[in-house]
Amino acid sequence: MTRRLALSLTTPLMIATTSAAFAHDDHCTAVRESVADAGFEDSVTVTCTDSHAIIQSDTYPDHEKMTGIIGTNEQVPVPGDYAAPIVLSPTLGTTPLTRDAALGVAVNGVPIYDYTAGGEMTEADLAHHQAQHDTLQTHQLDVYGGHAGRGDDYHYHAKPTCMIDRMENAGDAAIIGWAFDGFPIYGDNNPDGSAITAADLDVCNGQADDTFGYRYHTSEDAPYIVQCLMGVVTDFNRLPRVSPLKAADGRGATAGTPPRGGVQNLIFTENADGSRSMDYTYQGEEHYIRYTPSENPGCYDFTTKTVTNGGEVLTGEYCR
Repeated sequence: MTRRLALSLTTPLMIATTSAAFAHDDHCTAVRESVADAGFEDSVTVTCTDSHAIIQSDTYPDHEKMTGIIGTNEQVPVPGDYAAPIVLSPTLGTTPLTRDAALGVAVNGVPIYDYTAGGEMTEADLAHHQAQHDTLQTHQLDVYGGHAGRGDDYHYHAKPTCMIDRMENAGDAAIIGWAFDGFPIYGDNNPDGSAITAADLDVCNGQADDTFGYRYHTSEDAPYIVQCLMGVVTDFNRLPRVSPLKAADGRGATAGTPPRGGVQNLIFTENADGSRSMDYTYQGEEHYIRYTPSENPGCYDFTTKTVTNGGEVLTGEYCR
C-alpha cells in the first residue's frame, strides 16, 4: 500500500489558520449534532465548556468486535469511562503533533489512534509508511478497523467500517469523528461526494475545508485515518490516556505479547449476563480470556489461558 501525501512537513498550508468564522456556539452545536445525527446520542453525551466539547462514553461500541484478528496482543475490550476534549476554537499550527495514544474520537465515543502500534512517531516517521508497525497490514485489527489496546480498551486504527454502516446519516457528508484539535473527520470522499485524489491530502490525512477551515479523512491506503494533528492543542500532553487494568490488590496486569506468527480462529463472544470471552488457538492448542462483571463496580473476574503466560490457567479480579 502507498501513502497519499500532498505536503511536506515544512510546506505551509494555504488555508486560513483559524476557523474563527465558525463561532464557539456553532462549533459546539456541530459536535452535538454529529453524534445525534449518527444516532449515538443514547450512548454518547456531549457537554461544552468555554474551550472544549467533551464527548463522553464507555468506549465500548454497539457492534461486533475483535473478529478477524490474527496478530493478537492478547488484550480484550473492557468498558470504561472516557472523556474526549475537542477544541471549540480550532487553529491550524505549523508542526504536526503525534502521540502514542488517541488523536481523536469517533461519533460513537470510541477513541481514534493513528495506524501504528510501535510507539510515538517522529516527524520523519510521518513521511514514510511504517510497514512493520502497521496494525492493518500486520493483522492486529478486526474487520471493523479496531482492536483492544494495552489498556484493554477498544479503539480504532483505521476506518471504522461497522460504525459507519450503523450511522443513521451514513454518507459522504456525515462527520464520523473529531480530532482533539477541533477539526472534523470524514470518510474516504469529500462531503459533496467527489473523490479525493492522491495529491489532496497532507501528511496528517487532512485538507482545507470551507466550513471548519480544515478537515481529516479516512483513506483506503495508509495512513487510513488521522495520523497526526495539524491544529494547535495547548494541553496536548494532558490529553486522555487509558491506563491498563489493575488487579483488585493493586497489581498491574501482565502486558500481552503478540504470539509469534499469530493465532487462528479467534472468536469474541458477548453474553446477556455481561460475561465475555475471547477464544483462539495457537500452534494447535486452545487459549482463552474469559471475564465476567464482579460485585465491585468497574471490576471483572478473569480466567485466562494465554500464550503470554505460557498457557498457565490464571484467575483474578481486575478493575478500571
